[in-house]
Amino acid sequence: MASLKLLSISLDTTTDSRKHYFTANPPKFLDHCSIFSLTSCLHFTRSCIVASVNRVHHINDSPSETQLSTINEPNQIDDENNFTKRNLGNEVFDQRKLNFSRKVKKINYGEKKGITRELGLNFCFRRNYSEEEREYFSVSDGELDVDYSVVGDHLSFDQCNAILKRLEKCSDSKTLRFFEWMRCNGKLEKNLTAYNLVLRVFGRREDWEAAEKIIREASSNLGSELNFQVFNTLIYVCSKRGHVKLGAKWFHMMLECSVRPNVATFGMLMGLYQKGWNVEEAEFTFTQMRKIGIVCQSAYSSMITIYTRLNLYEKAEEVICLMRKDEVVLNLENWLVMLNAYSQQGKLEEAELVLVSMLEAGFPPNIVAFNTLITGYGKASNMDAAQHLFLSIRSLGLEPDETTYRSMIEGWGRAGNFREAEWYYKELRRMGYELNSSNLYTLINLQAKHEDEEGAVKVLDDMLKMGCQYSSILGTLLQAHERVGRIDKVPLILKGSFYKHVLVNPTSCSILVMAYVKHRLVDDAIKVLREKEWNDPFFEDNLYHLLICSCKESGDLENAVKIYSQMPDSDGKPNLHIMCTMIDTYSVMGLFVEAENLYLKLNSSEIGLDMIAFSVVVRMYVRAGSLKDACSVLETMEKQEGIVPDIYLYRDMLRIYQQCGLLDKLKTLYYKISKSSITWDQDWYNCVIKYCARALPIDELCRIFDEMLQRGLSPDTITFNIMLDVYGKAKRFGKVRKLFRMAKRRGLVDVISYNTIISVYGKNKDLKNMVSSVREMQFDGFSVSLEAYNCMLDAYGKDGQMDNFRSILQRMKELSCVSDHYTHNIKINIYGEQGWINEVAGVLTELKQCGLGPDLCSYNTLIKAYGIAGMVEDAVSLVKEMRENGIEPDKITYTNLITALKKNDEFLEAIKWSLWTKQMGI
Repeated sequence: MASLKLLSISLDTTTDSRKHYFTANPPKFLDHCSIFSLTSCLHFTRSCIVASVNRVHHINDSPSETQLSTINEPNQIDDENNFTKRNLGNEVFDQRKLNFSRKVKKINYGEKKGITRELGLNFCFRRNYSEEEREYFSVSDGELDVDYSVVGDHLSFDQCNAILKRLEKCSDSKTLRFFEWMRCNGKLEKNLTAYNLVLRVFGRREDWEAAEKIIREASSNLGSELNFQVFNTLIYVCSKRGHVKLGAKWFHMMLECSVRPNVATFGMLMGLYQKGWNVEEAEFTFTQMRKIGIVCQSAYSSMITIYTRLNLYEKAEEVICLMRKDEVVLNLENWLVMLNAYSQQGKLEEAELVLVSMLEAGFPPNIVAFNTLITGYGKASNMDAAQHLFLSIRSLGLEPDETTYRSMIEGWGRAGNFREAEWYYKELRRMGYELNSSNLYTLINLQAKHEDEEGAVKVLDDMLKMGCQYSSILGTLLQAHERVGRIDKVPLILKGSFYKHVLVNPTSCSILVMAYVKHRLVDDAIKVLREKEWNDPFFEDNLYHLLICSCKESGDLENAVKIYSQMPDSDGKPNLHIMCTMIDTYSVMGLFVEAENLYLKLNSSEIGLDMIAFSVVVRMYVRAGSLKDACSVLETMEKQEGIVPDIYLYRDMLRIYQQCGLLDKLKTLYYKISKSSITWDQDWYNCVIKYCARALPIDELCRIFDEMLQRGLSPDTITFNIMLDVYGKAKRFGKVRKLFRMAKRRGLVDVISYNTIISVYGKNKDLKNMVSSVREMQFDGFSVSLEAYNCMLDAYGKDGQMDNFRSILQRMKELSCVSDHYTHNIKINIYGEQGWINEVAGVLTELKQCGLGPDLCSYNTLIKAYGIAGMVEDAVSLVKEMRENGIEPDKITYTNLITALKKNDEFLEAIKWSLWTKQMGI
């Protein structure tokens, strides 16, 4: 800890040590010793602890600015400390605890805001009022008014002002009326007092528009005689009522009118800005004060306090340096704000030096100063120093107050010392001080950490006694136990009236059960829901929905089902949102029967499904693999008016129609989407191209793709591959090559891209480019895929290049490239076209040996091959074999069979099969 320069300090009151300036060369601090040796270094007696330590030595700007006028205007009092009370930005500072009193003359400034003065006041004249003055007034029913039959042009300015002053004390309306009389009779010329009095009236009424007009008039009328009194009158009202913007407005107008502010002006303004924490206006006003050369002690304090409160510590220290530069005579408030500024930012060595310097300047030990330093030690977690300082307080003739104990509790709580914090808490209660909610929250956190459930119950009771809100206490209790992972202990603490409150208050009940469910204490949550005593079906439904969603989002699906299962009966009116959430939950769990039952229950009710409900049901059927039912739900949705799908439902619809091969629906949906207000971004372009490639005309698909590129959006690999296939089928080979190069430049080429371009060249018998693409594929580090080999086999076979065909088969064998159904079907087709029936039989044998067996395409190819070879009976028998193997013949099967029969002159049999297929609608 820092050491301080201390010597025995003489507190001889005859020495004028109270005038302590911040000079350019500050006094040397005393020799180094500990702050905790204050009791031994300083020999205080009762006689030296004076009752009042208000040691403000004010620097007057000029005598004329500080003298009181005959009407005792508040803005003419120089000592700005009479206008403001300081809140130093820390809970430690309570101005009521300062051990000094201020003797300020009590002035009647009129009634408070909102209280009219148009009352039947009993008016009596003082003895020293002259008979001449009395004759100008009349009293009727106890109300004073001007006798306008008596007053006239012969009245002097002083007489008019005296009348106006008396009216201002009892009636605003009569004051304004007589002011207008003075205006009409030329009694306002150079009359500063009259303007001041009427501004007090407008200030009380908060008629700022009228006040501004009067100021403009006074500025024109008084000219250079207009001084700070006029503006101070309004600034005073603003400072008392907290009107920050208005106070700033009058100050700016003051400067605009070239009126020089006085000390009181800056004192009131800076106090006002401190209340509103308005740093911008405070900085401007403070700069103007120093520019004019006025020294206002409270203004420096306010500026430091504002910066400290806003954590602008560097700026606060700059103001401290300015105090030294401006040679400010420091008062107690200045010392305290400096001490607070250093303590708040943890500069305890500097804070200690400030405290010692304050004592050296002749200010007696002050409990606020010690509390500030104790708080600083607590924030810096230096509780040994705080404890030592606490023990030193009484030896200096002071008594710890409630702020002292509160600071010790907070400090020990921050240090995590439960035993010490609890001791100071008990002492605080024993001494009868009021409890502080911050201390109680600190204790709750410590008790949660140290497993003191019994103590927590007592603290909760104390918090209720001091008026803390149930919901606030409950939130703190839950957060404290949640932080240490002991939320399961909360049911043991919530007892008696507190638990009763939870059961009757929907908000507290929801806070508690949400916390229980979050930490998977579902049984405790259900218990509270069963015992609750409030009845609000709408709120209850929302609460259950939140609980179920909380479980679902955390992946605790079983507890979501558990909560739903114990919900009260809905009386045939299920909650749509809860039902949708549960349908989705069941479908994620794979419980599709339960999910579908909920959907059917919704359908049977009178509740109409909205867009979200349809989305949930559609996804449920997609997860279940029932695309047919999903399409049925979409048809139902299309019949219902007012349902506008969002982008996610549109995406699901495109995917479902594409997977079901419903190309017409895909096309219709695409044009519907085109007319909607959906924003087409990169993902949406890729999605539409992916799912609508087979449904849309090639020109439209190309238009979409070109539009995407023009907008600077990047296609993904799938989109590039689809467009390669589209351009290839359209035989736009220039586009194919250009698009492939573009994809390659962007690093979006994959094996499928090469397979696609190889297939395009192969199907169009461009064997040179096909082979070149295969070599490029290998050069780019890709292994030649089975799909690529299949393309080459098909291309060479159909072109009759059987040597190359066999060469590809040999290469596949050498590379151990396992053939698939497509490979075998290509071989069957090529061998069949060549009439090599033995080779076809060999392929069939291979299929059976590898466990694949013929598929629909294999059978169709075999039928074609048998027809070419003249094996019509074998071709017919294959149809029977297909059915025996569970493979249903399609249109291609019967077409190949009929063609085979015709080629072999079996016309009658071909006609029979043709008629049969027509009857079957094939």
